[in-house]
Amino acid sequence: MSDRRQFCAGLAGMAVLPKITWARVAAMKTVFYASAGAQLSLYQVDDRNLSLARDSTVTLPAAMQYGWPHPSGQFLYAAYSNRAGSNIGDTNGVSAFRIDSKTGRLRPAGRSLKLSSRPINITVDAKGAYLLVAYNDPSGVTVHPIDSDGSPGAAIRQGASIDAGVYAHQVRVAPSNRSVILVTRGNDATSAKPEDPGAIKVFEFRGGQLSDEQSIAPGNGFGFGPRHVDFHPSKPWMYVSMERENQLQVFGLQDGRLTLQSLFAKTTLLDPANVHPSQVVGPIHFSHDGKFVYLANRADRTVDFQGKKVFAGGENNMAVFRVDQTTGNPTLIQNIDTQAFHARTFSIHPDGGMLVAASIAPMFVRDGEQVKQIPAALSVFRVKSDGRLTFVHKYEMEIGLGLSFWCRMFAIPGD
Repeated sequence: MSDRRQFCAGLAGMAVLPKITWARVAAMKTVFYASAGAQLSLYQVDDRNLSLARDSTVTLPAAMQYGWPHPSGQFLYAAYSNRAGSNIGDTNGVSAFRIDSKTGRLRPAGRSLKLSSRPINITVDAKGAYLLVAYNDPSGVTVHPIDSDGSPGAAIRQGASIDAGVYAHQVRVAPSNRSVILVTRGNDATSAKPEDPGAIKVFEFRGGQLSDEQSIAPGNGFGFGPRHVDFHPSKPWMYVSMERENQLQVFGLQDGRLTLQSLFAKTTLLDPANVHPSQVVGPIHFSHDGKFVYLANRADRTVDFQGKKVFAGGENNMAVFRVDQTTGNPTLIQNIDTQAFHARTFSIHPDGGMLVAASIAPMFVRDGEQVKQIPAALSVFRVKSDGRLTFVHKYEMEIGLGLSFWCRMFAIPGD
């Protein structure tokens, strides 16, 4: 165990990004990965032309759910599951890959972690010592030590019981590395069952142990459906994408505790007075300087037309907010169409100049009295100095490989 901790501490000491200047990060090689079903592909990034070139692909045991790089930039963790809809699935786990420092290509590292249920989200702490896994059903979270070969070990038995709420959707370690945030979305009411309340769970995090739970659930969690969070890089603020409310909410985060109520709540929609059924907000990411925060609006409800399921309306765009650096108040400054449907995932280049959004699947749309198909795609945007986006181009993704659940751009250290 001491060897593992020394190994992880050594990697973290040389490579945790907050300790590296952004000028150095911009000079490092940037890699981009995107999933489609069980396929995880590397794309080479042309920073000057904001273009992507598919390089190589690895295949996971089942559809990729989420990924997270080790803070050293040497490993990538990929969660997978074959659970879908009514199929409860029987293949769940996390694969560890070593990242080639010259090319970004992936090869297996150590052993895979086998799990009993779907890992919907994963993260790694800032020191690279622990992998954390969130599960949506049954809702839960586990903590795993990272061994010297980069592979995650068996779950650490927790000394305190954990209330994981309903439908955990994300786990993050706060910038202090002393708190863990578990985002539990809840579920909307249906004709068959009432609403399940949502909550944000906050835990003290020491030595792989989660304790001293705080539960943030305004209105007892009803009408409170958080999906993902991100942290301001230098201020004590946490920003939350509220999936079921189509909102951005801001909470204070000080000394490992969240404010009980949001400081600000803003719509993410261009036309909030005309919300279509199944309209939801998705992932959220900050710019590296904390001046802007980005979210994806998603809609994919369909109706029958000419014998096909065609898009029934709604917003599929990126919402851009400018952040007041004194108060944390976000102001919506742009909604820009992704020119594809249901962007479940997006990522921002480490230098802040490029954003890529990945749509989940193709969609049929009406074209007068005809029907045409809009392919799933990687939509590339230029990020201007004022935070606003301009569409550059898109790359169609292969139909039939599976849904695109995750993508990420990040810098690797090189030789």
